[in-house]
Amino acid sequence: MSIPYFLLDTQATGTTSDYLPIAIQLIFAVGFVATMMVLTHMFGPKRKTKDKLETFASGIETHGDARQPMAIKYFLVAILFVLFDVEVIFFYPYAVNFKSLGWTGFVEILLFVGFFLVGFIYIIKRGALKWED
Repeated sequence: MSIPYFLLDTQATGTTSDYLPIAIQLIFAVGFVATMMVLTHMFGPKRKTKDKLETFASGIETHGDARQPMAIKYFLVAILFVLFDVEVIFFYPYAVNFKSLGWTGFVEILLFVGFFLVGFIYIIKRGALKWED
């Protein structure tokens, strides 16, 4: 059995053979997940008790209706947390490469921090983080 030429060609770029390892990994990952789900369904215990069928609420007794209106401030704070958390992630590549980036990289990170602070000051001035009205 001989290996096809397109698999041996190391000069070719952008061909479908470049994606073969990704496809193989994806097939193995999906196959592993499907196999584990089938095996646990087949061989796992099937004891349905009153406690297991009850809705899980972190050990807190449930009360009231779940359809009560919730303050929009909760969602606003959550979105702002995600926004600023993602922005902070961009500091890691700079921290790893700060010597090789030189003064240009330093000026660019200062601009990034400046935009970051302008957005934060805007949020503070608008009162978005004040929980009490």
